[in-house]
Amino acid sequence: MDNKTIYALSTVYGKSGVAVIRISGNECLNIIKKITNIDINEIKPRYVYFSNIKDNVSHETIDKGLILYFKAPQSFTGEDILEIHCHGSKAVLNSVFKTLNSLDNLRLAEPGEFSKRAFYNNKMDLTEAEGLADLIDAETSEQQKYAIKQMEGSLKNLYSMWRTDLVKVLSYLEAFIDFPEENIPENICDEILNTVFKTKGEIANHLKNNVVNERLKDGFHIVIAGSVNAGKSSLINALTKKNTMIVSDIEGTTRDSVDVSLDIGGYPVVITDTAGIRQTDNKIEKIGIEIAKNKIENADMIIALYDAEIGKFDEKILPKNKKDIIFVANKADKISDIKKEEIKEKKHILISAKFGEGVEKLTDFLINNLKEKFSSSTALITRLRYRKSLECCLDNLNNFSLDKEIELSAEDIRLACRAIGEITGEIKISEVLDNIFGSFCIGK
Repeated sequence: MDNKTIYALSTVYGKSGVAVIRISGNECLNIIKKITNIDINEIKPRYVYFSNIKDNVSHETIDKGLILYFKAPQSFTGEDILEIHCHGSKAVLNSVFKTLNSLDNLRLAEPGEFSKRAFYNNKMDLTEAEGLADLIDAETSEQQKYAIKQMEGSLKNLYSMWRTDLVKVLSYLEAFIDFPEENIPENICDEILNTVFKTKGEIANHLKNNVVNERLKDGFHIVIAGSVNAGKSSLINALTKKNTMIVSDIEGTTRDSVDVSLDIGGYPVVITDTAGIRQTDNKIEKIGIEIAKNKIENADMIIALYDAEIGKFDEKILPKNKKDIIFVANKADKISDIKKEEIKEKKHILISAKFGEGVEKLTDFLINNLKEKFSSSTALITRLRYRKSLECCLDNLNNFSLDKEIELSAEDIRLACRAIGEITGEIKISEVLDNIFGSFCIGK
């Protein structure tokens, strides 16, 4: 990372009422002096100034807009920051960029470089930076909620606490490495063992309770399974409230698995319509059935849909020991009241996908089910790299013992500390940083 001042458009390029250009670095005051009418000797940080925006060479007015100055280190990046709020036409933006390009020690920012500078200047750790990325990408209210919690340090505080405790253990061990003639006092041994035992248990529970929470980012996978003509495609259409799938009375209409993304009660969900499972000689349909079986096997939740007139679901198509199965009887409009009561006694949900009857009840059931699955904890594992680092940390803690050579015991703790440090960025690995901040948009 060089020391040049960087700039980027932080809003979408195109026709808009207002556009925001963000600039970060030592040249901010000099830029204000060269392209505005503002006296930099009188400028106050965090005040809004209305000014002409001028071409640096011709001094012609490009636009009139708002200028905001944030003095280091009280800014997002920890550097001086300048924001130019101008009109969002392509002509205005191109003129402003042309002017900025003509200035010395100024260049266009790389993707995520503002956040990367904030990280290097200790304005945020990696978990907070990734929380910011998740907030920008959030499509549902639950994604938004947990992204904000992560930005506010829910993961940072937890992981930093564990690392601090382990660093203290490591300091004890290294002290006795330096003085091998001294025996470790019993009270210190107890403190070391208790700290390691406590941290192991907390990390193990964190990993165990967070399996489903990783779905918050990519979506919870729900598969609709059933025989042909059970109404799986009709149910997808009822849930999405539009004609997403082709529906007909012809058996085997759906021959492939189709994923549909939904926001159900604020939770991101991917619902899969599968081919009806039956015996068939049609080669194409056989392929679709095999895909359906694979989807059912790997689903987070299964809606076992059957024709209410038939009265039961063929449970042979369900995986063994699968817990999250919701039995749903479709075509309620075609059965008698007596049969409806029989289905309700089984605690199955009765619907008519064609007419929308009972679909709201099914949706409410799914929402409540998802709420139960997603932990109420503020510290959710939202990335695979967190899980891998925590598993590595736990492996090293499990290898730890005071019965080994003290140098080997210390190395186990050192590796455990390093694994946690990789999550928060206290151990800075360039490839990890490039991968994280490279996924950000330019201007962030």
